[in-house]
Amino acid sequence: MADPRTIERINVSEVIQSLNAILELELAGVVRYTHYSLMIYGYSRIPIVSWLRDQATESLDHANKAGELITNLGGHPSLAIGPLLETHNHDIGAILRESLQHELHALDAYRHLLTLVEGKSVMLEEYAREMIYTEEMHLGEVDKMLRKPGDVEQYKLV
Repeated sequence: MADPRTIERINVSEVIQSLNAILELELAGVVRYTHYSLMIYGYSRIPIVSWLRDQATESLDHANKAGELITNLGGHPSLAIGPLLETHNHDIGAILRESLQHELHALDAYRHLLTLVEGKSVMLEEYAREMIYTEEMHLGEVDKMLRKPGDVEQYKLV
């Protein structure tokens, strides 16, 4: 159970709402990355499928963390899944661009949580910061995969 002193310092319902939004986004990531892994064809299939399945597993781990925090605060984890974009465009570049968009949405959700708990709950603040770090690392990985060989500048998402 969460420390009652922490609960008094944060707006619990607002934090639970934010965590539920994160849970839904991460569950959407599980579905999204699993779907993408099934739609990869060509010479580079095996390493890309492996990376995408790792992302799906990591999204599930992130969803579980958010759900545990929701129940720690006395909330009820959402059964909803966040938005799922299906463009039916399954070339690797399109998949990576969609992944980049998804990671940006997740990053925004974690940053929002941080604004709600910063200076009020060390546990929730550290969680938000850890997840922001992780999402920023994912963005960097996807950005590098979208660059043409030899390009050193960041990929420009149009």
